[in-house]
Amino acid sequence: MSIKATLYIGFYLLFSLAFSQSKTLKSYTLDDCITIALENNLDLKSSILNAKTAKVNYQQSKANILPSLNGNYNIGVNNGRSIDPFTNDFINQELTFSNARLNLDATIFNGFRMLNTAKQQRLNKQASEMEIEDAKQTLTLNVTLAYLQVLNSQDVLALAKKRIETTNKQYKRQEDLFKEEVGNPADFADIKGQKTMDETAILMSESALKNAKLNLIQLLNLKEDIDIETTDILLDFESYKLSSKEVFNDAIKNLATFKAKELRLEASKKGISIAKAQFTPEISFFGQLNTNYSSIAETFTATGTSIIETGDFVTINGQNSPVLTNQAQFEGKRIDFADQFDNNLNTVVGLSVQIPLFNGFRAKNNVALEKIKVKESIIELERTEQQIKNAIEQVHFDMETAYKRHISLKNQVDAFQESFRVNEIRFNNGASNFLAYITSKNNLENAKTNLTNAKYEYLLRVKVLEFYRGNIF
Repeated sequence: MSIKATLYIGFYLLFSLAFSQSKTLKSYTLDDCITIALENNLDLKSSILNAKTAKVNYQQSKANILPSLNGNYNIGVNNGRSIDPFTNDFINQELTFSNARLNLDATIFNGFRMLNTAKQQRLNKQASEMEIEDAKQTLTLNVTLAYLQVLNSQDVLALAKKRIETTNKQYKRQEDLFKEEVGNPADFADIKGQKTMDETAILMSESALKNAKLNLIQLLNLKEDIDIETTDILLDFESYKLSSKEVFNDAIKNLATFKAKELRLEASKKGISIAKAQFTPEISFFGQLNTNYSSIAETFTATGTSIIETGDFVTINGQNSPVLTNQAQFEGKRIDFADQFDNNLNTVVGLSVQIPLFNGFRAKNNVALEKIKVKESIIELERTEQQIKNAIEQVHFDMETAYKRHISLKNQVDAFQESFRVNEIRFNNGASNFLAYITSKNNLENAKTNLTNAKYEYLLRVKVLEFYRGNIF
């Protein structure tokens, strides 16, 4: 390879490296993430479409109460033997015909079936709207928890990097002593092993951070990697004041999922009334406006008379003489389209009563099925209450445990901090062995990591409890 080509490749690699370092990830706050999730999440979009469908169904159920008015018009040509719609006579010629009809149907009474159907669809629409709110609340909670998990992973990674900084300083010191053949050679081997362990801890922390970010990105339905902004996060660490029972009482009043289940229950009760309407007569009013047209329809006007033979004969003196008669003469004129439609108008009005006498027990069985649906809705509501009650109790217990663990670990970090300070001084002055130093160091770093995990474990559970209370962060 020529020197010129080598230089080109070198400049290209340097440019690419500089470009990649200058490219920064877009930073998102928690509010940004929640806003993006509410816009992009597919499950939420599906809930919104379901609500739109329920709204259309409700609008249609109200429109069904209105009378129906329909028009019908046709025109055609008939060849051969047919009936003249104008005279009702048989004809054998080409005929152009046309008919028009206007129908009106109105249900006067049907056991309030349509009215109760409209009420049921209204409840279903309201339930769908509550389900959208429930989906938003759940999505907001999941995004918040995922966001906090990213923060937790970032803090753990920062601790791991800080740990290896201390290890690298001690590694450099032990390496110099080893090269000068001073001290115990095993100390250098131990610090090399500790350095490897700390590097592995960084790799594991980076993997956990990538996994936490991936979970957040999936909730946001984004395709690119992201960074998160921590300046707007207020992580208050105070003892939670409410009991699990108080949280559950707030959940019953505020959670959208309960309101949705209650509305579904009310809608299923309306189903019983709808089914019972099958036992009652249905009374309807109907009306029609009809007219027609025939291309061979004519009017005739008298133009005079003429004498014609009748075909009969009379014999006078042995001579047959034809019988004559005086016949009126008429002139035919086709009736135009507009006149026929006006002249042939007719109307029909009436009442229709449909009385259910026997329908194979279909009405009775439909009522029984609707009652079963009501019981299923009641069970679903009770199941939801029981599941959330159990979840609140478990989260509340875990929250209290995490808080106590955090207090204990905080005291532990303070103790190990002082222990490490003393052991580091003693080890650097040769008054202590490396085992005591590295044990003290690991105890401190592990306690810091456990403290960070306990803090976020507590905060996550507080967020969950606040979600159950109906508080959106």
